[in-house]
Amino acid sequence: MAFILPDHPFDPDQQSGPVIGIASALGWHDSGLHRHQRHQLLFAQAGCMTIELGNRVCLLPPSRAAWLPAGTPHRVLMRGVVAYRSLYFMPTPTQPEGMQVIAVNSLLREIIERMALWPWDKPQAEQRRMLALFEEELAQAPQESWQLPLPTDTRLGVWLQELKRGEALPDRLNRLAERVGASDKTIGRIFMKETGMGYQAWRQQWRLLRAMELLAEGEPISRVASALAFSSDSAFIAFFKQHTGQTPLRHLNSRGEWPPRDWPPPPGYPGPMV
Repeated sequence: MAFILPDHPFDPDQQSGPVIGIASALGWHDSGLHRHQRHQLLFAQAGCMTIELGNRVCLLPPSRAAWLPAGTPHRVLMRGVVAYRSLYFMPTPTQPEGMQVIAVNSLLREIIERMALWPWDKPQAEQRRMLALFEEELAQAPQESWQLPLPTDTRLGVWLQELKRGEALPDRLNRLAERVGASDKTIGRIFMKETGMGYQAWRQQWRLLRAMELLAEGEPISRVASALAFSSDSAFIAFFKQHTGQTPLRHLNSRGEWPPRDWPPPPGYPGPMV
């Protein structure tokens, strides 16, 4: 079966068949930097994942999925309980060649769930019928920007590592400049050259992605606002609505039912690890 336990090894490249799907409930998890010979689709029915891709960080909240082409080096981080789904595809010419973050509608969600939980020895003819429907929905899914490019300047290295570990917030520009021993203008030029964004826009995008992550982990709005140094709950709500088009509460209510009615899986549901 496809439900995996966190203490079992798993290597999708050792499996046969056009599609290999897995599902799991994972807590604090760090996959380490790795790559697959198959294309991969990452999705969380609930919870939030962060994917490191070279000089980019990609946030994956519920209702969004990431398509990673075969051979893409990546690292997946989870800081709370995540209803993890991952599909691995034998590469074909009909599938995307570039990394994408896509919106997942109700039909695509059900397709992912079925493929993640079907037996690995499911007849290939049945797999291909579902695969054709999946590829049609994948091609039509809106692409979204849930990625944050990271600067590579060595003067920012320690500061960036603190941000990744959740040990700090992005400083205001003048404080960051003082910390790294550079002028405001120099910091601005670094970010524009290496991320394509001014520092203030980059900082706001970081705060938005971190807010999405904290909300997905079940943190109350007041605690998220405080953790991200907003002056008040209302200031955070206004910021969130400006960038997403909806309030944090509406966002939370739109994620669908969790846990599903058939959760947890029956005792002894076997399988290896992510």
